Amino acid sequence: QVQLLESGGGLVQAGGSLRLSCVVSGRVFSDNVMGWYRQAPGKQRELVASISRGRMTNYIDSVKDRFTISRDNVKNTVFLQMTSLTPEDTAVYYCNVRWTLTRQYDYWGQGTQVTVSS
Repeated sequence: QVQLLESGGGLVQAGGSLRLSCVVSGRVFSDNVMGWYRQAPGKQRELVASISRGRMTNYIDSVKDRFTISRDNVKNTVFLQMTSLTPEDTAVYYCNVRWTLTRQYDYWGQGTQVTVSS
């Protein structure tokens, strides 16, 4: 069984910063992609950023130059450093890990709330 435990969410004023962490435990294939998604009220869940084991990264346009995703392959942990936060960043943020062998494996955390006040 694979478990993902997120931390670091909270309430912050516009222009502030937060750092999210997600520890992945269990039977995890090493060649995986870790990512952060978010879902705002009334909106679909969207990919914010992802990072491969080799640290290739991908970001949605709205967070480029503000958010940084990183990972520690030894500790199976992924981070999301968020700066210059705006109220539009308010959402529940979900950690994800996935890999493909004979089929795709896809696991999610429980989510952590990020609220940015104006």
